[in-house]
Amino acid sequence: MTRFQWRAQARCGVLLCLLLVMGLAQAQTRAWLDRDSINLGESVTLNIETEQSAAPDYAPLQAEFSLSNQTSSRQLQMQNGAISNRAVHTVVLSPRRNGELAIPALRVGSASTAPLRLVVGQAPLAPANGDAVAFIETEVDDSSPYVQQSVGVVVRLYFATQLASGELVLDTPAGASLQRVGDDRTSVREVGGRRYNVVERRFLLIPERSGPLQVVGARFSGQGAGGFFDDFFGRDGGQLSARGPDQTLQVQAVPADAPQPWLPLKNLQLRYVAAPASGRTGEAITVEVEATATGATKAQFPELPVPSLGDAAQVFAEPAQYDETFAGGSPQLKLTRRYSIVPQQTGTLSLPGIQVPWWDVATGQARSAALPALTLQVAQGTAGLAAPPLPQAQAAAAAATALPGTVTMGATAGRATWLWPALAAGFALLWLVTLVWAVSRRRTPATQAQQAHVADRPSSRYSTADLRRALDSGGLDEVARILMAMAAAPDLDAVIQRLEPAEQREAVQRMQRARWGGEGDVSQARARLREVFKAGPRWRGGPVVAEKPLLAPLYPEQS
Repeated sequence: MTRFQWRAQARCGVLLCLLLVMGLAQAQTRAWLDRDSINLGESVTLNIETEQSAAPDYAPLQAEFSLSNQTSSRQLQMQNGAISNRAVHTVVLSPRRNGELAIPALRVGSASTAPLRLVVGQAPLAPANGDAVAFIETEVDDSSPYVQQSVGVVVRLYFATQLASGELVLDTPAGASLQRVGDDRTSVREVGGRRYNVVERRFLLIPERSGPLQVVGARFSGQGAGGFFDDFFGRDGGQLSARGPDQTLQVQAVPADAPQPWLPLKNLQLRYVAAPASGRTGEAITVEVEATATGATKAQFPELPVPSLGDAAQVFAEPAQYDETFAGGSPQLKLTRRYSIVPQQTGTLSLPGIQVPWWDVATGQARSAALPALTLQVAQGTAGLAAPPLPQAQAAAAAATALPGTVTMGATAGRATWLWPALAAGFALLWLVTLVWAVSRRRTPATQAQQAHVADRPSSRYSTADLRRALDSGGLDEVARILMAMAAAPDLDAVIQRLEPAEQREAVQRMQRARWGGEGDVSQARARLREVFKAGPRWRGGPVVAEKPLLAPLYPEQS
């Protein structure tokens, strides 16, 4: 045998030894499940035995399973004179879905486990007759809702034992939005002669398109508190699971003759909370309106319109107050809004009633909730009237009394006759100095005068920033007032004539229809105004300087 052949055989032997050692190390790391089939809501234990010193990497399992109760233990064994140090790692797996799930190979140090398979069946429906330890009841308030209709979903979990932990899940259906509403409610009920603890959880489901809508039943998985009640849970030592029934809703499309804005409801009632019968000019009269809607949320309900009274009175609307609750498994909204009315004329003032069109989902018909008109008798008020002028002699006496250090009329009046001429001369001199200063200021160059005019009281003029602030957080009344001031116009019709871009004129007209005519959504009109006035208004004939009022508005603005 040549030296070259000997070296080749030696290298092959070393390679075979390395492969054998690697195979033994691979065989020394193994994984197994305590069972290969479970139902959804149950859990299975994964065991890994290895001589590696590193812990297993469980990251690949998190896509299909929830992990809990991770433990590790080590033991020393002597076999055939050799000492082995083996570790056993366990983890509890809770499947996230049913079907045949793959448990991929897991890295343990330099070794890997073999892939495994787990069959997860659908959790059986527990009968609601007192035989099951736990069961789920689902209540949907409308099985054939319309698109964008608020559907109340109530899930009730019944369990006849004490729980150490648990999770109740209702998945969001495809083609709809689902959100949890309020806090859980707990109670105790008796079903089939058995006493159950009940947890009630409420959801709001809003379909986004017409057609069948599949709502998968709610699922619960938990752990019992242990002790005497372990007998109810079977071989899992306290594990508890339940599944609610699946439901299919038939979602209807928006009818062609439905009123706009689209408002599908079960019921809508309007009433006056405060409705005075009389008032006085220049003094605010408060009218309060309450709307109660069944089957709607705050986000879906439009703003109550603001009545227009022309020159007879000014109307100021406060922001609405909302109260959202659940009544009989359906969402219920209570809206309250106050209007401050300031009459400008005496006589009879007629306040038109508010109307809100809506769609009755129970009968499939268009309806309109309306309030009756109010008739107020307006008398002459005293607010804002100036006091009658005093006679000249009385005014002089009052001034003499008010000035400190002056002498009262009587025997000493003659000694103070020099005071008034001196004061008059002083005022005349001060007026002359002011006149000279004003003339000298007017002789400065035009550019300096313009710069001084711009620099003088910069916060007293309306700007694009003021308009943007009103569009973001103010009311439409404030937006209208700022536009009229910026255009130096008496009303919004004149503002529209002064605006140059067609889209800005159209947005102001849309705002007017939403404010007074009840046509369109106020929020959409506000969004359009923000869009077209982002860079400020563009006026025909150049910019206009708008002075701000010195005092804030007396009454709140319309939202």
